[in-house]
Parts: sequence; structure tokens; C-alpha cells
Amino acid sequence: MPTKILIIGACGQIGTELTQKLRAIYGTENVIASDIRKLNIDVVNSGPFEVINALDFNQIEHLVEVHHITDVYLMAALLSATAEKNPAFAWDLNMNSLFHVLNLAKAKKIKKIFWPSSIAVFGPTTPKENTPQYTIMEPSTVYGISKQSGERWCEYYHHIFGVDVRSIRYPGLISWSSPPGGGTTDYAVDIFHKALTDKRYDCFLSAQTKMPMMYMDDAIRATIAIMQAPADAIKIHSSYNLAAMSFTPETIAAEIKKHIPDFEIAYHTDSRQKIADSWPASIDDGNARTDWGWQHKYDLASMTEDMLEHLK
Repeated sequence: MPTKILIIGACGQIGTELTQKLRAIYGTENVIASDIRKLNIDVVNSGPFEVINALDFNQIEHLVEVHHITDVYLMAALLSATAEKNPAFAWDLNMNSLFHVLNLAKAKKIKKIFWPSSIAVFGPTTPKENTPQYTIMEPSTVYGISKQSGERWCEYYHHIFGVDVRSIRYPGLISWSSPPGGGTTDYAVDIFHKALTDKRYDCFLSAQTKMPMMYMDDAIRATIAIMQAPADAIKIHSSYNLAAMSFTPETIAAEIKKHIPDFEIAYHTDSRQKIADSWPASIDDGNARTDWGWQHKYDLASMTEDMLEHLK
């Protein structure tokens, strides 16, 4: 039976690039993109696309049956800063969409699930440097609470029902091809756009706020790699730590100045500063590297060069 993939939330920051990559690997007709609305973007126009609500179990089940889906990538979520403005809806979307696909796998209607977690599962009591795979997790945001709860349910469904669910804790993600999705790490995307258009950026975080980050190319590779790994290589069924680089707004601004010497940055912190302060500064992802061979390609210098080249 061929791999048939359903991506829920395909029009989001990660979903747009993930869809195109999966179509290149598995064939356009074998990757069904879906989202709550039909936007005029490549994901919609370049292959099979369905309009569905991630909160509607019947819609998801229907698509799974009609398209003979084997693998589901559940990318629909309300991200950190946006979730704080609408906590009840964030909890509903982030949790119940997960239950829908877990229950489809429990019923043997799909074989494999990818569900993204986040560094938001950690909190102010977590060790900030080289945050280990297993550590104190007391998230202080709605997004983090929902992701931590989701991790526990993923592990439960694996141990009790044998569901093959795989997950990684994404750090902040940086992409030139899609706009930010309402996260606290979004400054690291917007700064490149403003550097080219205005040669100035007003940052909503302080100069020394250090957070784990990753170039989108690496995040997509990791997502596909964990799903392609043999089942016996996956030792963790909550979610894997994942890392590539850590930097501050001051550091990334200095790197941009190497390419745009008259670029300037100013700092005007807002409510997102408190969220950022509760997250790790760097991540220990040794388990992902050992278990299924994760390796990142991009560091700050190579990412900055690639971002500016594409955005120009």
C-alpha cells in the first residue's frame, strides 16, 4: 500500500513548505493538503487540496477514508502570542484536533501521525542552558500548556493503544517563503524583511533575549526524517528535543550588519518578552541525534546569507 499523506493546516508557516517537500518525495497526487480556508497560494494550486475544519472529526475521518490516508501531519495550531489573546479557542484547537487524529489511529484508520510540539512546553523553572530531554516542565503560556498536555496524550496513546505517533519540539523557526504565524520568535523572521526594506527594525524583545532557533529547511528535514525512521528507532513518544542554533536579537542584528552595514535595531519590549523569558536559551537534542540521526545544516551565518539572498 503506497504512502498517502494528509496535511492538516497546510497553509501555515510550516505546512506550506512541508507540503511541497512531501509532494516532491511521494508524488503530488499522494499528498492531500488541507486547511480551514482556500488561499491563493502554491499549496492550494499545485496539488490536491481540501477545505476542512481541524475541529470536525467527521470531516477528517471522511478525508482519511476517501483518500485512503496512511499518514497524517497535524500542523494546525494557535501559536504562543496569538493563543494568549484567545485561550479557550487555543486550547480547543490545539487539543481536540490532536484527539481526532489519535482516535483515528487507535481505530486503525491511519498508520502514523506527526504532531509538532514546541520549546513552549518548558517554563521559568526549567534549566535555561542545554535544556535536557527530561526535565522540569511547568509552562506558563496557554500554548505551552496545550503542547505539554498533547505530549502526555501522545505517549499515552502509544503505550496503551499502540498508536505510532511521532513528535519534535520545534524551536523558533525562520523562513523566507512564508510569513510568521503569531509566535514569540517571529522577530527573527521580520527582522530580515525590515532590514531590506527599511534598514531598521524595532524589536519587541530585549537585546539579550537568547532563544533556540532553526532555519525552516532544517525543520522540514527533521520532520520528514523522524517520520521516515524505522519504528524501532523512535524511543520517545512524547516529543523529541530539537536544536540547531541559539542567538539574541543583538547577535542576529550584528550578523545582518555584515551584509547591510547601515542596518539599525531598536528595542521596545512588549508582552511577548515575558513569554520569551520563560523559555530555554539553548537545547540539548542528543536523543534525536542518537536515535534517528538528526543533524542540522544551518548556523546563524549560513542562515542569514541564505535568507537575505532569497528575500532580495
